[in-house]
Amino acid sequence: MITFAHADNLFVLGLGDGDNRFNAETIGAINDALDVVEASEGPAALITMAEGKIWHNGLDLDYMATLGGDVGAFLASVERLYARLLTLRVPTIAAVQGHCFAGGAMFALAHDHRIMREDRGFFCLPEIDLGMSFTDGMAALIAPRSRNRRCIGFAVGRPGWRANGPGAGRDRLDDHARFDRGRCSRTRKALAPKAGNALVALRQNFYGTTIATLS
Repeated sequence: MITFAHADNLFVLGLGDGDNRFNAETIGAINDALDVVEASEGPAALITMAEGKIWHNGLDLDYMATLGGDVGAFLASVERLYARLLTLRVPTIAAVQGHCFAGGAMFALAHDHRIMREDRGFFCLPEIDLGMSFTDGMAALIAPRSRNRRCIGFAVGRPGWRANGPGAGRDRLDDHARFDRGRCSRTRKALAPKAGNALVALRQNFYGTTIATLS
């Protein structure tokens, strides 16, 4: 269940304590939260958190099986959500306390900063093991966020490669290997003054092509 709280322009998006997957309901709830963030003024930051052993598990495949010919439209809505994070006026932080897989890993990559536990949870893009490929938008999101091909799960001899916190840090997928709520809170408060048009413009400088492809 998606939750959202804010005080003094410090926003917390809660993904829940279950399987945490994208479907029409969860995407709608996240977009509703982002409406509030976009309407804010002054210093602000957004942190996306979860409870339990999973941060986010990506696409809800059971839900997608009910869509028939509407699957493409649903995938486009997921891509637009990624693009929306990349165009928010506030800094964004993914506080990854557990497993972060597939579309959920891409959700984390759409944030400005990622903080991942070093003692629990894996970051993984397992599409090769699922017999799937990336959309153009998803590939455009992944590529600028990594230093090498291992993160997309098809390095020679290592299909479906997984990273824990330290491993993800070595591959430039997260910003801090160690996760704790105090660190997340301090990081969020330090970043809040950076909200504004300059942040939006800088992201456009670096990720303009990615944003356009996702949109």
